[in-house]
Amino acid sequence: MPTTTAAGLPGLARENAVFRKVTARIVPFLMLCYVVSYLDRVNVGFAKLQMSAQLGISDAAYGLGAGLFFIGYFLFEVPSNLILQRVGARTWIARIMISWGLVSAASMFVTNEATFYVLRFLLGAAEAGFYPGVILYCTYWFPSHRRARVIALFMSAIPVAGIFGNPLSGWIMDRFQGLNGWQGWQWMFLLEAIPAAAIGVITLFYLDNGPRSAKWLTDEEKAVVGRALADDVADHTVHSRLGSAFREPKVWLMCLIYFCFVLGQYALTFWMPTFVQSTGIEGNFEIGVLSAVPFVAALVAMNLFGRSADKRRERRWHLVVPSLMGAVGFSLAAGWTGSTTLSLVALSCAAAGVLTCAPLFWSLPTAFLSGTAAAAGLAVINSVGNLAGFVSPYMIGAIKDATGSASIPMYVLALSLVVGAAAVLTTKKHVVNH
Repeated sequence: MPTTTAAGLPGLARENAVFRKVTARIVPFLMLCYVVSYLDRVNVGFAKLQMSAQLGISDAAYGLGAGLFFIGYFLFEVPSNLILQRVGARTWIARIMISWGLVSAASMFVTNEATFYVLRFLLGAAEAGFYPGVILYCTYWFPSHRRARVIALFMSAIPVAGIFGNPLSGWIMDRFQGLNGWQGWQWMFLLEAIPAAAIGVITLFYLDNGPRSAKWLTDEEKAVVGRALADDVADHTVHSRLGSAFREPKVWLMCLIYFCFVLGQYALTFWMPTFVQSTGIEGNFEIGVLSAVPFVAALVAMNLFGRSADKRRERRWHLVVPSLMGAVGFSLAAGWTGSTTLSLVALSCAAAGVLTCAPLFWSLPTAFLSGTAAAAGLAVINSVGNLAGFVSPYMIGAIKDATGSASIPMYVLALSLVVGAAAVLTTKKHVVNH
């Protein structure tokens, strides 16, 4: 006979009900935060459509500036995540959001390459710690076998930001052009920065640091969450000491895998408007609407794969397949630049593959990291992997300036995804399949 809880439901049914309640409370809010984060991070791709010509910024200089975000991100990621663990998620996530909102708004005052570089670096430093901090925060609430679906929901914010943010950015640039003597791209930076600061303030009142402090959970529900975390079957082989995260070979393998995936991810997010424009589309709003199409495909794919991975408790092939999908998409896009329709099909395949990899990837390192090593290890993996966010836009811009072609960098992106898939296959089943 199945055991029952005080609430009168079978144990597993009660646990599922509790985690549905937890998910409904925290995941939509975290998604909203990440939509705003991602939009403020990548709206520079739309600003480029006007800003480059008006300020005389070349493709290579734009790519360098876009990527400098990740240098600031890299330098401050680990200390930021360690501070989050010490002071609590609520306070630190609020600080991160308010500070990046202020810096993002200041981007409207870019006047040349130098100020562009400085503000992009400062934006990365301000936002450092948000993403790995949320991944760490999820480990406080969800056992490993529930985490892939939750992280997939959270990371749905990336395609959602593309679906709604791209048309919004294009509309703002067209609608506000010349108002008060400002360019459309200046208004875009200002208006899209306001929600970050506002939600940062709301975070102070809405988020809880963990289940114990959650007043919206009953004592019995807190006990259900606590037992699920205590009974987690994940193989936490890297434990509490900070230095162990840096000495663990699996951490550096995770860095390599994530670097390969991120290389493709930020190629799409920073260059998607330019890719669409190169097919002959004019008008910022039209570019924004068409740029949203691949993100719709990604939103569907990443949640289908996330559900399948949790249901089957399998990780490796659920990462390998979308990675290879992304490689095929980039390869096709390289040869179909002359057709808007075919380009969107190829870019949709690339986006569905690349963006699906990210949420599934994070179930790998969280399966063997715990304690302080988790805070440091997740930050190390995210910061090193996100150096690809610097390499990717700069590489594409430099190759485009040197060759006049966008096809060659797409083949490089496809190759990186194949390397990432091969690296995933070197991981051991007992480490990743929980």
